[in-house]
Amino acid sequence: MESRGVPPGPYRATKLWNEVTTSFRAGMPLRKHRQHFKKYGNCFTAGEAVDWLYDLLRNNSNFGPEVTRQQTIQLLRKFLKNHVIEDIKGRWGSENVDDNNQLFRFPATSPLKTPPRRHPELQRNNIENFSKDKDSIFKLRNLSRRTPKKHGLHLSQEKAEKIKHKIINEDQENAADNRELSQEDVEEVWKCVILIYLQTILGVPSLEEVINPKQVIPQYIMYNMANTSKHGVVTLQNKSDDLPHWVLSAMKCLANWPRSNDMNNPTYVGFERDVFRTIADYFLDLPEPLLTFEYYELFVNILGLLQPHLERVAIDALQLCCLLLPPPNRRKLQLLMRMISRMSQNVDMPKLHDAMGTRSLMIHTFSRCVLCCAEEVDLDELLAGRLVSFLMDHHQEILQVPSYLQTAVEKHLDYLKKGHIENPGDGLFAPLPTYSYCKQISAQEFDEQKVSTSQAAIAELLENIIKNRSLPLKEKRKKLKQFQKEYPLIYQKRFPTTESEAALFGDKPTIKQPMLILRKPKFRSLRY
Repeated sequence: MESRGVPPGPYRATKLWNEVTTSFRAGMPLRKHRQHFKKYGNCFTAGEAVDWLYDLLRNNSNFGPEVTRQQTIQLLRKFLKNHVIEDIKGRWGSENVDDNNQLFRFPATSPLKTPPRRHPELQRNNIENFSKDKDSIFKLRNLSRRTPKKHGLHLSQEKAEKIKHKIINEDQENAADNRELSQEDVEEVWKCVILIYLQTILGVPSLEEVINPKQVIPQYIMYNMANTSKHGVVTLQNKSDDLPHWVLSAMKCLANWPRSNDMNNPTYVGFERDVFRTIADYFLDLPEPLLTFEYYELFVNILGLLQPHLERVAIDALQLCCLLLPPPNRRKLQLLMRMISRMSQNVDMPKLHDAMGTRSLMIHTFSRCVLCCAEEVDLDELLAGRLVSFLMDHHQEILQVPSYLQTAVEKHLDYLKKGHIENPGDGLFAPLPTYSYCKQISAQEFDEQKVSTSQAAIAELLENIIKNRSLPLKEKRKKLKQFQKEYPLIYQKRFPTTESEAALFGDKPTIKQPMLILRKPKFRSLRY
């Protein structure tokens, strides 16, 4: 069942809960069941509910195919706790649901949740405050600079001057006519530009429903844009805000497995599981998620853009939103996404869980330390899993610095400095990004494209094994045999004949000699 599409706005998680519960009540098949010599009508078993709900979630663009059956059982337990369902005797409130033949039914009461309503006066004040923030940029008032409360981040005088000279194109010939801009003016321009770009990309009439503009700290944006390593990862001046050395070493060990440069690591059985558990414990013990509690609504709203024909929009929106993060959070997110992405693609990585694959384990383990609400939300785990899955696949693009944002800020600061813009309505603000939306395809076409893309990636993996000269011959034979067992069609396409396979190892094809056919002798009769 396809998603009906929950529009962007506040309390989107609550609206998604109502969408899922409504679809579940409307579509779940009901029939008669017999239990303990009694017949019960209009009910269903827990196993039937898990099957149906599992298909619903996997085909819903808000959750995606990464949803596991165990997550579906957890959601069904929350249904019982919130009286979306009840057992055949009318009991609810607990989470006593398993994937079995226990009977349940729908109650007569409505299970929908009512989103909290903002006071009209408070909503009007938020809109006015946002308008004032935008107007202040053009009027160039002396605004009080907001100093970040956390992490003790600050730009040195040399760094501040470097950024200021980089983004303001000084015209030496017309220096007398130029207007002097303060640091506060530069910061407010960064803030306004990124908010207007974000609003344009999301296609919403206003951002005040999903983010409070006062939460946006321009110093964070400027720092994340200017202080990066050659790999694009944020570098921190205050090393106390960085990951501990032992965590960095553990992450490096698993990200480069088994080619880690540290040869002093022990190699006992289960070592990689202990290292992974150490990393997981650190991230799960953080006081708040990496995307922070205050930006929860913002990232949940972007989850509704995560569809095949809106993938480009989602990437650009996430790219801007991740610039709003405190630099230590952004650095942790970058390093975490790089590690789990490499681990998920590493065919040499030993199994880290007995019943779960590496990719599913990464999503299941780290989803709540990336995104969750300050107050418990019933769909938190599913929404976070969907976002982490998308970040894993596109982290290199999402977590890089957008050059167009730098250009837009430079142009607008130049307009302000030269006096080309005096009031909000004068001239164009900046060229905003435009999108040519792709034609939406059917679910069948998307599945076919997804399969073809996956097969191409698997075929590339086979080529890497074949061309790996550092791999011992015996080990290469073993891996190819395992590959042939897992993906026989792709293997057969690469090696259509035994001769082509033998040529890889320089062997002569073994041709079985035909067995001697012994003709049965004819016995002649002794009679004449």
